[in-house]
Amino acid sequence: MAQVQVQDKSAKGGKVRSKKNNPAVDMTPMVDLNFLLLMFFMFTSTFSKPNVMDLGLPAKPDPNAPKPPITEIDLSNSITLLLGKDNRVFWHQQDQAGLNDQTMTETSLDREGIREIIKQAKARAKKKDLFTVIIKPTDDAVYKNFVDILDEMAITKSERYGVTDLKPYEKAVYDKKVGN
Repeated sequence: MAQVQVQDKSAKGGKVRSKKNNPAVDMTPMVDLNFLLLMFFMFTSTFSKPNVMDLGLPAKPDPNAPKPPITEIDLSNSITLLLGKDNRVFWHQQDQAGLNDQTMTETSLDREGIREIIKQAKARAKKKDLFTVIIKPTDDAVYKNFVDILDEMAITKSERYGVTDLKPYEKAVYDKKVGN
């Protein structure tokens, strides 16, 4: 931007001298250029896409189809994981009659903890191809722990797993273990 120079008539002979000012740089064009460059790189760059885990969910059953017969589940072919508060994980392989605070065991979310428990339970299963992990997050569980358990399913190659709610008898034993 052009600036007007102030002229001062001096007492000596009436000559016109320009007043010496410090040079000033107008930064407006630089700000405009930076803004345009910023906008250009924002619009031309690609944002990272979120990673999504694919869950294979079963199809909804036909309401008119006959119900399948009730089958007895062998508890050695499954393990139940309860996700609790404060990053605590409990597991058991019991039914309602056998579940108590001694048979519900606590473990950790690391590789020496839950991963080894799943591998050992899978090795003890009578039918390894039918081995199922049942994941039951409590109301106190955090989402990160749920994602960690799903990662463990992929790491241990446990292809059969389900997510469901706690049964009342499991909730009672969990509350007793946690101290609620």
